[in-house]
Amino acid sequence: MPKTKQQKEDLISLLTDKLGEAKSVVMVSYTGLNVPSTEELRNKCKDEQVEFLAVKKTLLKKVLNELKFDDSELDYEGSLAVAFGREDEVAPAKILNDFSKDHNEIIFRGGIFESKVIGVEKVKMLAALPSKPELYAKIVGSLNAPISGFVNVMAGNLRGLVTVLNAIKDNKQ
Repeated sequence: MPKTKQQKEDLISLLTDKLGEAKSVVMVSYTGLNVPSTEELRNKCKDEQVEFLAVKKTLLKKVLNELKFDDSELDYEGSLAVAFGREDEVAPAKILNDFSKDHNEIIFRGGIFESKVIGVEKVKMLAALPSKPELYAKIVGSLNAPISGFVNVMAGNLRGLVTVLNAIKDNKQ
């Protein structure tokens, strides 16, 4: 059923707001994906605070042109959906990349990162990056490593002293 002019204007307004709020955006084609799989994908996105929204290509093109994005790197083939990442820049690409491994219907069509349109290859590179929690864990591990090493060295001296004292005790008996 065709959308009314008011519905289209509301959708354009919604897309404009979402594109303004998002730290990163990933666009995919999902032609052939069944409803249960789509719901599974939406739930995975929701868990990571990523919004997954099916959009009409013409409306998306109009919004991108209004926002002065050069959409020449985007591929508008097939049914189009957009994933908006508000918290983590890597989350939309990572979720969709993981989901596409089990569902061949998900095909990357491009994205937006740091207010620039990026092609499919750059979206896949973005998906390979670690997420924020993973990076935080690596930083904490790096900061903790010297302290842990120092504690182990000091404990090694005590262990060595105990070993020497036990050897002396055994020799005297």
